[in-house]
Amino acid sequence: MKPILLLNVVGLTSRALRSMPRLARLAGQGWSAPLKTVLPAVTCSVQSTMLTGLSPAQHGVVGNGWYFRDLGEVFLWRQHNRLVGGETIVEAARKQDSGYTSANICWWYAMGMNTDLTVTPRPIYHADGRKSPDAYMRPPALHDELVGAYGEFPLFQYWGPTAALGSSQWIVNSTRHVLRTRAPQLLTAYVPHLDYDLQRFGPRSAEADRAAAELDGVLAPLLDEAEDRGYTVMVVSEYGIEEANRPVDINRALRREGLLEVYVQAGREQLDPWTSRAFAVADHQVAHVYVADEADCGRVADLLRGLDGVDEVLDRAAQARYGLDHERSGELVVVAEPGAWFTYYFWLDDDRAPEYARGVDIHRKPGYDPAELFFDPADRLAKAKAGLNLVKKKAGLRYAMSTVPLDPRCVRGTHGRLPESAEGTPLLLSSEPRIPRGVEELVTSGRHVPAAAVKGLVLQAQGLESAELQANATA
Repeated sequence: MKPILLLNVVGLTSRALRSMPRLARLAGQGWSAPLKTVLPAVTCSVQSTMLTGLSPAQHGVVGNGWYFRDLGEVFLWRQHNRLVGGETIVEAARKQDSGYTSANICWWYAMGMNTDLTVTPRPIYHADGRKSPDAYMRPPALHDELVGAYGEFPLFQYWGPTAALGSSQWIVNSTRHVLRTRAPQLLTAYVPHLDYDLQRFGPRSAEADRAAAELDGVLAPLLDEAEDRGYTVMVVSEYGIEEANRPVDINRALRREGLLEVYVQAGREQLDPWTSRAFAVADHQVAHVYVADEADCGRVADLLRGLDGVDEVLDRAAQARYGLDHERSGELVVVAEPGAWFTYYFWLDDDRAPEYARGVDIHRKPGYDPAELFFDPADRLAKAKAGLNLVKKKAGLRYAMSTVPLDPRCVRGTHGRLPESAEGTPLLLSSEPRIPRGVEELVTSGRHVPAAAVKGLVLQAQGLESAELQANATA
């Protein structure tokens, strides 16, 4: 069986590829196509579609997070694989070959995934409130191997204002280690580096081009080694990042209309989802709006349509057209106009903002916050404070990292809606010269290959049967 390296280079587009000669060489020796992503075009939804061959309406991952109605809480970036419905590539392969081996390096929903090896970010939360970098690794011996060889997982370079190339370098090193020592038949790896400066500075910036070149240099040894070891390399991207210029405060609009409620603790406001008649879980350019009483849906929809920066307001019937009509979705789903994106902010006075708002706190914030990629430009001491906190961490002292700006206009790149341009469209690359059955016509005509076809493409490349490939390719 031909082994596969399924490499997720998030943010990879034709523009980025122009600064990535090693990756471009891979595409030149094989084949490439634009990838038809899903709505919402965000990490968890697209990855789940690729691995299961299903739409968000079928696998249930309607965003990077959603309102858990049975718990009355908004949660983003949960990690357990039981949240994903449907049969994965690995499960389909093992039906045909019980000895099929696989490894997952940093694709999401890895906890409990039935791979033989797993690596996924998982900080240590100490009893005194401190947080230390680490990752969940299975089997346990793999943790000591990777940390011993490459150091602790660089959590603070994986996300936040210090996010940088080091996290992708660590992931690539670990992927090469697994390649050499385990040689699984399917090795999936995710590298995040393009996500950072493309959101910070925009996809057409010099910083974006430099980030692409840097990542290409890090990927080159992995691509060379995979080629030497007889692996077919398939490269995918979840989305392309496009220009951002208009933050839209969707929850503040709902609050001003008396639909969203808050409660107060220690002088700070907190979102109250239990009593709110409507509130939004903002996720880049898509927001799920949860409406407690169906009778309010028309009023809420009219309000949202009137917001500057809103393109579409989707009720359940309209959600079905996008394959997003799942019970986890909001009663309404709002899509931003090109260049616009949704903040999660629900407070009206920054002095009343919750404590987590100024920190990197992806699990407590009830929405995605790209401002976490920045030190607050209004605070001249922000970087110095961060450095002092690092000293406190190393000394074993508690600290609060309050360096994130509450002015979102610093964000220059976004994603989530379906792409408007070729430069904003993600790519699918393969090192295998032969174009697989089922997508030949799409590839040769320059049309998009659906993200849902990735599962079938992997299985077919390994000589395994994939009944859904043809259906997904022609959908």
